[in-house]
Amino acid sequence: MSADRPPAEGAEPIDEERDRTPVADADVCVIGAGPAGGLVASRLAEADLEVVILEAGPRFDPADRLARQERAIRPAYDRPAVWDGDPERDAHASSGERFYPLNHARVKGVGGSTLHWQGMVMRLHEDDFDSASARGVGTDWPIDYEDLRPYYAAAERELGVSGADDNPFAPPREEPHPMPAFRPSYSDGLFAEACDELGIAMHSVPNARNSETDDGRSACVGYGTCQPVCPSGAKYDATVHLERAEAAGATVLDRVPVQRLEHGAERIEAAVYATPDGEERRQEADAFVIACGGVETPRLLLLSESSRYPDGLANSSGLVGKFFMDHCFAGTGGVLDKPTRQNHVGFLTSESHQFYDEADDEIAPFKLEFFNYDGPSPVGLALSGDDWGDDLLERLRAEYGNHVGMGALVEQLPREDSYVALDPEQTDDRGNPVPDVHWSVGDRALETVERVNEIQERILEELGAEITWQVGPEDTGPAYHHMGTTRMGDDPAESVVGPDLRTHDLENCWIASSSVFPTGGAMNPTLTIAALALKAADDVRESL
Repeated sequence: MSADRPPAEGAEPIDEERDRTPVADADVCVIGAGPAGGLVASRLAEADLEVVILEAGPRFDPADRLARQERAIRPAYDRPAVWDGDPERDAHASSGERFYPLNHARVKGVGGSTLHWQGMVMRLHEDDFDSASARGVGTDWPIDYEDLRPYYAAAERELGVSGADDNPFAPPREEPHPMPAFRPSYSDGLFAEACDELGIAMHSVPNARNSETDDGRSACVGYGTCQPVCPSGAKYDATVHLERAEAAGATVLDRVPVQRLEHGAERIEAAVYATPDGEERRQEADAFVIACGGVETPRLLLLSESSRYPDGLANSSGLVGKFFMDHCFAGTGGVLDKPTRQNHVGFLTSESHQFYDEADDEIAPFKLEFFNYDGPSPVGLALSGDDWGDDLLERLRAEYGNHVGMGALVEQLPREDSYVALDPEQTDDRGNPVPDVHWSVGDRALETVERVNEIQERILEELGAEITWQVGPEDTGPAYHHMGTTRMGDDPAESVVGPDLRTHDLENCWIASSSVFPTGGAMNPTLTIAALALKAADDVRESL
């Protein structure tokens, strides 16, 4: 089914004849063509190494993005359909206490999750690296903020971040952001009046989208459909670095899902991948970098079990797949008796980290988000009734344009009973067990969601809004930030990779992914993923 699924209407057909032959004499095989894989591949290819990238999903034509945008705004299509998600190929299980809708926000394809992400990129705070020491809960990372600080700066340059030095709660910086921040929106100004009265500070949001023309990509033109598609290319996606890698001599093979990793006692020998016609081929290399995200990375390692590693590859600790984390969402919204210009901007331009570093063993770190988008779209409203013509126009004018909303991300602590495993019954289109996401949250996160709701209510009430919806402890859901399933640490018995991102068990295998996060903090993870990917690339290059 997945091999024959048509692309978006108006898109060019996928080239079935594309060469998917293994690359001879490869120095590095990167598995996964998302942001981490793209950065690693680009950095190593530009260092004159022979690099091959294996990606399970297709290569999408940039010319098709307007067609995908049209699909995104049509209510008949759900999120996975925008980027040709396939129920059989992408099948998964969810056995945890809360259902985990994995396919709602992931893309299999060249570019990965950055094809549909919102694009916010902030650094973790200093205490996020020392949670056990500073907050009395969780675990400490084997590296600290200062270790990652130069890589954060490099990642901001690589992604092209627009931001300002106006956040008094952010960790220290060493240079300005590459581009100026986006100006506060009209609704930001409404929120600012209420927050000033309550003593709550607002500040700009660093975004991986161009506020001005940069790197051959236009400035943001305001399509407003950032999630799930940016037609202009102003928002960064990983195809930027994959194209750089190819220009430096790397090879990208698409639609070649890796089935397993063949290995000896201490080294990976080959990645066995399937082609669209069902043939299996072996890609050999001197070094392997797994960059498949927090779900598919542990799944691949578990699928690669052997007599040497009966519980899964690189799993002598027994922790592959364990400590799955996400950020819990807390939100509150309502309506005002005046225009709010809802949906004029498709991304966040203001936040508040004021309460973040008050975290302790009872209250988790969290950040407040001030939405530029809330309430129904005009299309959704039009479809919700039976009226037409002037009656419809009158209703739209009455019901659209006065909505306002807030969100927040809340840290979930690492828990061993929150994990990714192989489902014992269900298989994908290749006959492999699908991932089972067993998501458990914990009381600290839920109590923090409740506290966040109280703050949001105070702000909206000060604003004069009638509150019409809320997402609280009972119905909180994930932010789709998959973290923690191959955690980093110094002790091989308590972690999967070391501080250099190399697995403890295999001397030629690195993991570049949010899966290595020991804790999650409450910041969107992509900038930290990018920084760690650049760190891993440096170590791979030195080892070769």
